[in-house]
Amino acid sequence: MKKVTKVITWVFILGLSFITIFPFIYMILGGLMSFSETTSIPPTLIPHHLHFENYIQVFQQAPFLKYFVNTVITASIDTVCVLITSLLAAFALTTLDFKGKKFVKLIMVALLMVPSEAIIFTNYNTIVQWGLLNTYVGLFLPFTTSVFYIYYLNSYFQGIPRSIYEAAKISGASNWEYVWKILVPMSKPALTTVGLLSFISGWNSFLWPLLVTNNDNMRLLNNGLSNFVSEGGAQTQLQLAAATLTVIPILVIYFIFRKQIIQGVTRDGIKG
Repeated sequence: MKKVTKVITWVFILGLSFITIFPFIYMILGGLMSFSETTSIPPTLIPHHLHFENYIQVFQQAPFLKYFVNTVITASIDTVCVLITSLLAAFALTTLDFKGKKFVKLIMVALLMVPSEAIIFTNYNTIVQWGLLNTYVGLFLPFTTSVFYIYYLNSYFQGIPRSIYEAAKISGASNWEYVWKILVPMSKPALTTVGLLSFISGWNSFLWPLLVTNNDNMRLLNNGLSNFVSEGGAQTQLQLAAATLTVIPILVIYFIFRKQIIQGVTRDGIKG
């Protein structure tokens, strides 16, 4: 009976893995197909000839390199700002004592229940009134802080013994010195996780850049995929090739930092 259960479990896991991985595999293969192959019924799963020229056409037909630079800039600024604001806010909520601390935490938990789509038009009106349409500031400003990451780091910091903070204060360290010299090194797994997730979120951003940019030179990668749609229909082979170029950097970053992500989620970085 145990062997049967084990076999069923493995079949279930392999089935889910295939369902998850297949779209990525088809995206890569589709980027090497001809237009007729990507639109054929039944669908073609393996290209008859590898059309590497699709990737050249991606850069010829749209300012794809400009989209890439825009995405790197906005995602990087978002990540740095989120790391700083989340770190300092989580430190204050975890370590410092001030009036209304419990109320602030209650408000933060309540804000986690509010979908970002509910406030996106409020943010858009603010950007319009400040004249920040078609600017880098308009692209990244609403995402310079995150309640979710503050709450995540707050939970992580609670696992660090308060005696470490008290010992640092007795030794004459200021709060700034404690944060940068002690708290940051001890929280590298969690901070790495926050940084990577924030960067990936900025990299995959679609709706917000679509709202605050109407200049093609300010669009991000995901918005640039619309350039491969003409009056005659979508150039699916170019869309798949462009999507592959969009996904590859994120996959590379994940494989480089996967250990830190796992440590940040499982909280292996905290001992004692």
